[in-house]
Amino acid sequence: MLGKLFPHIKPKTLQEKVYSRDAFIYLDRVMWSFGWTEPKEKRWKWLYGLWTLTTTIVVLILLPISMVVSYVDSFHSFSAGEFLSSLEICVNIYGCCLKCAFLMRGHRMFLEAKKFLDRLDESCHGDEENLTMRRYVAWGNFCYVIYHILYWGFVLVNFTGYILIRRHAWRMYNPFLDSEENFYSSSFAEFFLMSAVVTMDQCTDVSPLTHVLMARCHITLLKDRLGRLRRDIRKSDDEHYNDLTKCIKDHRLILEYINVLRPVFSGTIFVQFLLIGIVLGLSAINLMFFSTFWTGLGTLCFMFDVCLETFPLCYLCNVIVDDCQQLSDTLFQSNWLSADRRYKSTLVYFLHNLQRPIILMAGGVFQICMQTNLSMVKLAFSVVTVMKQFNLAEKFQ
Repeated sequence: MLGKLFPHIKPKTLQEKVYSRDAFIYLDRVMWSFGWTEPKEKRWKWLYGLWTLTTTIVVLILLPISMVVSYVDSFHSFSAGEFLSSLEICVNIYGCCLKCAFLMRGHRMFLEAKKFLDRLDESCHGDEENLTMRRYVAWGNFCYVIYHILYWGFVLVNFTGYILIRRHAWRMYNPFLDSEENFYSSSFAEFFLMSAVVTMDQCTDVSPLTHVLMARCHITLLKDRLGRLRRDIRKSDDEHYNDLTKCIKDHRLILEYINVLRPVFSGTIFVQFLLIGIVLGLSAINLMFFSTFWTGLGTLCFMFDVCLETFPLCYLCNVIVDDCQQLSDTLFQSNWLSADRRYKSTLVYFLHNLQRPIILMAGGVFQICMQTNLSMVKLAFSVVTVMKQFNLAEKFQ
């Protein structure tokens, strides 16, 4: 069923042309719709720029301001649950604005990264390698679809939960609609704006995951090529040496691909690391002390989505570090003992470079890995502990 609605989540056959850049088909379409890329034709450049300005002002500037204004304008009418539900979203929205700014600024870097992927695709030969690449491309598009379902699931569940008790889910300030007299109109306006900002946030979370996933795709292919070095006895020494130099070039392209993306993802993940503990802590307090069944279900979906913002990427970064170790092990275990001196000296140089793992940093401070992610999540437990020790829940009630 899902494959019929989103055909790119299924691996293509060998008869169909597929490139590594096809892993970003759904992501690129949504980013284009928000005005974060470039128009397909230059004659629409000014109109597209105007659309970019409109979405940026409405969703990334006015929407966060409206959340703060609502606290000033009608703070006395908030219940404790409504305030925490709004506050956890508000904090995440301000983080989303910063992440979107990094992603918009990194558009040219994404274009350059795709050129490196195109060059890496040229090294894919044989049915096995092409099938592996097609599988990773499908996974990249599948990641976007799954994130879209889960993120929009939170919006729908949270919106429905508050509509059933006739309350506003996020309490945004709207100068054009009175929230009490025009309850349903203002609620659906909130739903539309929240859907837009959640989709933007989804783009900032899926983009690093998919780009790193394609890096792992070509690392895996390189590992297989290293294992096949000097296995074909029909090749001459010069041909074996050419195979080794091609592997060195592929490894260099992978490193250049990662280095192009570092500045963009360093900023987005750094912001998320700073926010994840606070946001999860506020959500946990709301869930434990102030939620009904339906509002609690929405909060639970939100907490799960917040964990998705960092956990899959951190896990994938850990896997890539292990893959780098396997690259050097595979090269060392290849059939090089009977090679000539030129081959051995080049192999030693290559082996030295392979022993340096690919490590991504967030803001130049935190390593993007599972250990950092778990350390940040632990902050949520600290927030809940402080709440219990001072009996703040009873005072809010």
